[in-house]
Amino acid sequence: MSEIIPELFVVGAGPGDPELLTIKAYKVLQTAAVILYDNLANQELLALAPAACECIYVGKKPYGEYTPQETIHGLILEKARSHGRVVRLKGGDPFIFGRGFEEVLFARAHGIATHYVPGISSMQALGFEDIPLTHRLVSEGVWMVTGTKKDGALSADLRLAMQSNATVVIYMGLKKAAEIAATYLEMGKGDTPAAVVQHISLPQQKVAIGRVENLPALVAAHGITYPALIVVGWVVGVGREDAVV
Repeated sequence: MSEIIPELFVVGAGPGDPELLTIKAYKVLQTAAVILYDNLANQELLALAPAACECIYVGKKPYGEYTPQETIHGLILEKARSHGRVVRLKGGDPFIFGRGFEEVLFARAHGIATHYVPGISSMQALGFEDIPLTHRLVSEGVWMVTGTKKDGALSADLRLAMQSNATVVIYMGLKKAAEIAATYLEMGKGDTPAAVVQHISLPQQKVAIGRVENLPALVAAHGITYPALIVVGWVVGVGREDAVV
């Protein structure tokens, strides 16, 4: 009987479309002994795993049911020691607001070998809606900010980002739509084009485009819920007339 070698692969599942998985992630999934998968990871990807692979849901739905991080850590430790290769399958990229590195550090602290496989983040998939993250003469950079910090407050980095002409991408910000709009208005930038995209890259994708000052109305009018991404900046208006309403 071969010796079990405990190891953890933290793998990015991409923005939703299973065809956007990387080749490396595809190969890792085919050799998994256990897969711990998130709410945002497309479950079609589980079909890539061997028949004997144990697939365990450990998702966290925004403002709803969730698997405590301590429970996930416990499963990583238990399954790596008893089964060997554990794949932690996370939506988007695990190191972009995904707590993936926390799990890497936990595993390393317990003597488990770790590996990171990047994934395409949802913000990179905005190009499907003709929203480039940067565009010459329009945006010189990108700010990625969380809409909701650990204490529930809006990130103070948003005001810093607004002082530049950079594209601002807000993760987990839907609940803060009114506060985001008010902040831009306060800074005299309420007319900045904005877009809200739900289920980016999937058939059920929804998109709302307008001015950032109208963000709550845009979300309500298009029936957008979680998971959604907010992008604010003049890149939203490049080549389209529906950016300002």
